[in-house]
Amino acid sequence: MPYPYNNYPYNYNPVNAYQNQLAQGMSTPAQHVEVIKVNGENGAKAYQMAPNSSILLLDETAPLVWLKTTDGAGYPTITPYSIAPYKAEPPVDVKSLEQRISRIEGILNEKSNFREPERTPDDAGEHRAD
Repeated sequence: MPYPYNNYPYNYNPVNAYQNQLAQGMSTPAQHVEVIKVNGENGAKAYQMAPNSSILLLDETAPLVWLKTTDGAGYPTITPYSIAPYKAEPPVDVKSLEQRISRIEGILNEKSNFREPERTPDDAGEHRAD
């Protein structure tokens, strides 16, 4: 016997045996997913479900998705959500932004009440000796 404190037969490790059983039982089967389509609110209400469950139902008559949930007694609650196809944002054109900003700056400069006075050599810190 390799270890005197081991009460199990030769080369048996109960932890490894348990891990092997877990690894064999942990394989997940492939899930079957389908889109369930209904006709309006009445179709969503008519869809049968087990207690304590929820599902999304795609409405074929309007751009809606119905979230249907049931409580422990099997009473359903139906909530509609609007959906729309995704539209990608157009890319930003930097040149057009620069042109727009310079045009706005020109308009603001023309309408500005405050104009800087023209500078003379005296204003620039140059003093003449008289």
